[in-house]
Amino acid sequence: MEFRREIIWNVGVQDVGVTGILDAIDDGISKGVKAQTLFCANPHSLVVARRDRAFLSALRSANYLIPDGAGIVLASKLLGGAIKQRVTGSDIMAAIAERWNKEGGRSFFFLGSSDDVLEKIQTRMSREYPRVAVSGIYSPPFTEKLSDEENRRILETIKQAAPTALWVGMTAPKQEKWVQEHLKELKVPFIAAVGAAFDYFAGSKQRASERMQDVGLEWLERFIREPRRMWRRNLVSTPLFLYYVFLQGLGLLPTEPS
Repeated sequence: MEFRREIIWNVGVQDVGVTGILDAIDDGISKGVKAQTLFCANPHSLVVARRDRAFLSALRSANYLIPDGAGIVLASKLLGGAIKQRVTGSDIMAAIAERWNKEGGRSFFFLGSSDDVLEKIQTRMSREYPRVAVSGIYSPPFTEKLSDEENRRILETIKQAAPTALWVGMTAPKQEKWVQEHLKELKVPFIAAVGAAFDYFAGSKQRASERMQDVGLEWLERFIREPRRMWRRNLVSTPLFLYYVFLQGLGLLPTEPS
């Protein structure tokens, strides 16, 4: 099942909602497709990808690149596109858990974050989605690059667990590059790099209010809560992103990152 992609800078972002993405994932699984990947596009990730070619390659390689950011929706509007709403990693994780819980017989593996967050995720899964098994969890070291030994241990653990879906929450761009680097070794039907969705799912952090989400201001509430973590995204990446969108609209954006 293929969806039309809109070119925002140098990546193609799907212009379909949560239900369409879920239908496509399930369709791929039913047909035996291996290693379908889902990554998230937001203004900060696209700014980072302009100077990180491995990250750019990973984003381009994704089967599903979702508009996880109000800035992506705004860019689509400015460029005359059709993306009308955000689709976040948190939305996808919760929606798949709910759908698969009704069907039963499928499992999740969570790779990333801390032991405490992973334990909270397990608790929520067993309470709210008991028919979706948690076949494994793994909290890797908080380092920029994992060692070969650590990677072998992770890959073997995932192989033994044999999950239907692998959720990776190691923050961007580390998580996307890790997935692409090990894609041939990951015999998992569906793999998603969803970053902060782990904290939201666990309840360790609260998402912005639905009102703020609906009006595209979730970023503002996150900035107010975590200014030291979010300032670069909001005060540097977002203006730079909009500048490049303006260049794209004028036909002046280079096709390859400088």
